[in-house]
Amino acid sequence: MTALVAGLMWLVAANLIGMLPSKDYHWRNAYCLIAVGMPLLIWLIYENGPWWGLAFLIAAGSVLRWPLRYLWRWLRARVGA
Repeated sequence: MTALVAGLMWLVAANLIGMLPSKDYHWRNAYCLIAVGMPLLIWLIYENGPWWGLAFLIAAGSVLRWPLRYLWRWLRARVGA
């Protein structure tokens, strides 16, 4: 299986997980998706180049937008901006 196919499968799975009801607002699922997605991103960049990696990162960011927003807020609070 190539990295592109694995990335597309990750995106489909992430969207399906997002459609399911969850009591903790999908945070547990987001942690699992991030844990699987980071090595997948590295593999995708290694195998297909930085442009495909950037495309996957943007697509993954659209699925995991709330964890990214909280990360951004946390970083801004730490930097003091």
